[in-house]
Amino acid sequence: MSNVTIKTLKEVEALRVASQMAAETLLCVGEMIRAGLTTDDLNTFVHEDTLKRGGIPAPLNYHGFPKSVCTSVNEVVCHGIPGSRVLEPGDIVNVDVTTIYNGFFGDTSATFYIGTPSPEARHVTEVSRRSLELGIAQVREGARLGDIGAAIQEFAEGEGCSVVRAFVGHGIGRKFHEPPQVSHVGKRNDGMRLKAGMCFTIEPMINIGGPDVEVLADKWTAITADRSLSAQFEHALVVTRSGCEVLTRRTRRLAHSELFPSPFSLAAS
Repeated sequence: MSNVTIKTLKEVEALRVASQMAAETLLCVGEMIRAGLTTDDLNTFVHEDTLKRGGIPAPLNYHGFPKSVCTSVNEVVCHGIPGSRVLEPGDIVNVDVTTIYNGFFGDTSATFYIGTPSPEARHVTEVSRRSLELGIAQVREGARLGDIGAAIQEFAEGEGCSVVRAFVGHGIGRKFHEPPQVSHVGKRNDGMRLKAGMCFTIEPMINIGGPDVEVLADKWTAITADRSLSAQFEHALVVTRSGCEVLTRRTRRLAHSELFPSPFSLAAS
């Protein structure tokens, strides 16, 4: 616990602003994404939109990452590098947006449908979306980190999917990644106890096949070892005494992603 910073009200407000900037950029991605675009087109859009809002795209040059956003298509679990890959009908693609504003980081992602998804693509995407919702529902002062992972693991595995172990959620603030690490598998009543003012992401990566991943030669792109489909959703939040506030909560429905209103979209409330 000593390495986990408890954010002040002023710091939470700064995180809220950065988080809402990232959320708005992600909403705009949903409005423009379509078959025929390349993942590099998405990168150009996110880069320009982030700058237009007064922010800085956090992924660019982060430990050598060459682009301003991560785009992970189909079998890519996370950290996909935008390039010449053309989005095709039936694809699913996770777009992971992180914005720096006034020294604070806002981090959120969603998986989008390109055209009509296959039953498998829809299943893994909707299981991932619901896994995030169930994980968030565990968060409150006095709960434990293991409660989050347990809720996600129980649901996803019960739906015939698997949960990636190799990548986790993370604390967020003046740093992109800071303690605590938030595993998406776990045991209830286990792990660090949550305290009001803790800020972190929950971002379950759910596979339709097995949980194992491989990292490609570019040292970033992680794919499913069995080449099965993978989907991910991510929100950043702050623990409160009564539950939590989702800092990256969206102001309207996410186009080409939400088939039904999300509880973490203000438009749904």
